[in-house]
Amino acid sequence: MLKRPSHEDYPEYYRGYVGLVPEGDFVSIIEEQQKVMKDLISSISDIQANHRYAPGKWSLKEVFGHIIDTERIMSYRLLRFARGDQTPLAGFNENFFVENAGFDKLSMTDLLEEYMSVRQSTLALVRGLPEESWVRKGIANEKVTSTTALAYIIAGHELHHLNIMKERYLGQ
Repeated sequence: MLKRPSHEDYPEYYRGYVGLVPEGDFVSIIEEQQKVMKDLISSISDIQANHRYAPGKWSLKEVFGHIIDTERIMSYRLLRFARGDQTPLAGFNENFFVENAGFDKLSMTDLLEEYMSVRQSTLALVRGLPEESWVRKGIANEKVTSTTALAYIIAGHELHHLNIMKERYLGQ
């Protein structure tokens, strides 16, 4: 069972994300997240998904696309670090990614399909890693991070944005 990473295993700015992840079996947690996200996204129309709660804020589609992009990037980092790669990895500008993604032109069905593929890939990676991979560390965005922390960051990042989607976009 994957243990929660210590604060020394990741940069401080990820503490909020890691702290959102409940205790329990990590794979079960992200499998359940996938079900929750699928149910939520399936209930949102494309018209609702184009909503911006304030001028200059991302649309709900863009928030969802950002979740997908971030998981893809963090999962890639997790793979590299788990395999022992010590090559420092660059950071990314989330706003630049969203601006250039065209998420608002995609349907929620298309975005959900992409999300499901990315999450299934993350699940396959996490399930298949040998135990010794979970203590390995690497450098991303000039900060040392462990593979375990990256897994928790993926889960916590999604929970963070799921809460924003519910509160600011859907009034839940």
